[in-house]
Amino acid sequence: MTFIHQTAIVSDGSEIGEDCNIGPFVTIGPNARLADRVRIESHAVIDGDTEIGADTHVFPFVSIGMAPQDTKYAGEPTRTVIGANNQIREFVTIHRGTEGGGGVTRIGNDNLLMAQAHVAHDCQVGSGVIMANAATLAGHVEVADRANIGAYSGVHQFCRVGLEAFVGGYSVVVKDAPPFAIIQGNHAKCYGLNRVGMKRRGYPPDTIDKLRRAYHLLLSAKLNTSQAVERIREEITGCKEVDLLVDFITSSKRGVVL
Repeated sequence: MTFIHQTAIVSDGSEIGEDCNIGPFVTIGPNARLADRVRIESHAVIDGDTEIGADTHVFPFVSIGMAPQDTKYAGEPTRTVIGANNQIREFVTIHRGTEGGGGVTRIGNDNLLMAQAHVAHDCQVGSGVIMANAATLAGHVEVADRANIGAYSGVHQFCRVGLEAFVGGYSVVVKDAPPFAIIQGNHAKCYGLNRVGMKRRGYPPDTIDKLRRAYHLLLSAKLNTSQAVERIREEITGCKEVDLLVDFITSSKRGVVL
C-alpha cells in the first residue's frame, strides 16, 4: 500500500506506483511518474516531466527535474529519466535536459549519489556509478557504468568518464577520463590502470596484464597518443577491454586525460 503523508503535495496528473512512501512536505509535480516502491523522504521536490524507477530511495531535500541552469533554456518541454534501485542522498540536485542537448537527463540503475552531488542538464549517467559528496557533473557529461567520482570533484561540460574509471577526490576533469584508470588532480592527470579496482571486480589476470601494458604505452613509453594507439593495436590483441580503451581514445572530441 502506498503511503502519502498528509503534508505532502502530490499534484493531479502525477502517477504513483504501488507500495510507494511519500514523506512529509514533499512536492510532486503533475508530470512526475514514480514506479513501485519508490521512497521519497521529507522536503524533496520532484518537478517537470520526470520518471523515477522502482525501489529508488530519494532522501530529504533532494531536487529532481527542475529547470536547467542554462541561459539558453526557454522553457521547452524536456525530461528527466532515473532508473531503478538508486540511492539519491540529501541535497542532491538533478536537472532536466535542454532541447539543444537532446532533451533528456538520464541516470541508470543501482547508482549511489551521495549528499550534495549535482547532475546537470543532458547528462547521461550509466549504472553502478558512485558520485561521492558534492561531486559535480556539468552539462552534457557522459559517465559510463561503474565509474567512481570522488568527493568535491568537477567534470567539465561535454566530457566523458569511461567505464570503471576512478576519479579521485577534489579533481577537476577537463578532458575525457579513460576507462579502468585512476584520474586525480587539478587539472586531472591519469596515473595508470586501477589494478586494485579491477581485481576487486573479478577481471582475469590476463586482462589486467594487457591493460597494464596498454597504459604503459600511453603514459610511459615516450610516444605521442597516436603512436601509442598504433602500438597498442599492433601488440595487444584479443582483449575487448583494450579495444574499448582504444575506441574511447580515438572517438574523443575533447582529448583524453593522460
